[in-house]
Amino acid sequence: MRAALATVALAAAIHLPAGYHAAVYASGLEHPTALAFGPDRRLYVAEDTGTIVSVSRGAKRPRVFARRLVVPLGLLWRGRTLYVAESGKVEALTRSGSQRTVLRGLPFDLHQQDAIVAGPDGRLYLGSGSTCNACLEHDRRSAAILSFRPDGSGVRVVATGLRNPYGLLFVGRNLYATVNGRDDLGDNEPAEMVVHVHPGADYGWPACWAGYALRKLIGACRGVERPIAYLEPHSSADGIAAWRGNLFVAEWGEYLSRRHGRKIVRIVHGKATTFATGFDHPLALAVDPSGDLLVADWGRGVIYAISKR
Repeated sequence: MRAALATVALAAAIHLPAGYHAAVYASGLEHPTALAFGPDRRLYVAEDTGTIVSVSRGAKRPRVFARRLVVPLGLLWRGRTLYVAESGKVEALTRSGSQRTVLRGLPFDLHQQDAIVAGPDGRLYLGSGSTCNACLEHDRRSAAILSFRPDGSGVRVVATGLRNPYGLLFVGRNLYATVNGRDDLGDNEPAEMVVHVHPGADYGWPACWAGYALRKLIGACRGVERPIAYLEPHSSADGIAAWRGNLFVAEWGEYLSRRHGRKIVRIVHGKATTFATGFDHPLALAVDPSGDLLVADWGRGVIYAISKR
């Protein structure tokens, strides 16, 4: 009875527009960072403790799938192989227990490798964060989006100037990314960004940034691609999903402050508006096969399912 009441209370904490409903999909997780549905229709969850577990709707005891990973932030099932983006490398795991390193030696420090997604061209795409807050990187694979063949060969730099491209999403042939901005320009700048990724494009970091107050690029910005949406400064724009015809972004929030973030925003015609609040630190998003929007709350160790009534 207590567990049931706790589940109801967790769901009731989430505030949504009229006509939407939140329920607890799974709980008992340790800081969930990434979500991906497997060929067995179970939801695989990366935990920043280095474990990957699988859950089903209503599960209270996750099944352990893999251990001893180093801060896994990206998951992708491709066929019967689970690709895991972790600090400095990408691993390929199977349900039979095999594991091989697909990419190694990637740069990481302040940030690391983030989301991993499959492109319509058969290649895999990986977000690779900067090693610093604002500096000139010596490795083009930092602060960039990379692509490579599923066996790890043919690595290419797709786009640059992206301080921390945490979330990646293909909608058809269009690739979108969420980007965390620099931290040394005060409390009110710069904006976090959602960008439409074009091959060969430069998105400005570190010399150019997205001005939140003016909604324009500021700094040395010649030739820099503009974002498609400006999000609150320091809100930590992370997971991204396409749901019911719009883009949704999880804003993890500032670590010690509730001033910005800790919510889900909806992007409509380039404008971000608040869609869901009441989270601790929402991080990863996914869409359930039944059509619900799933939100992994890193802070509470809970996955919420949001549905349209």
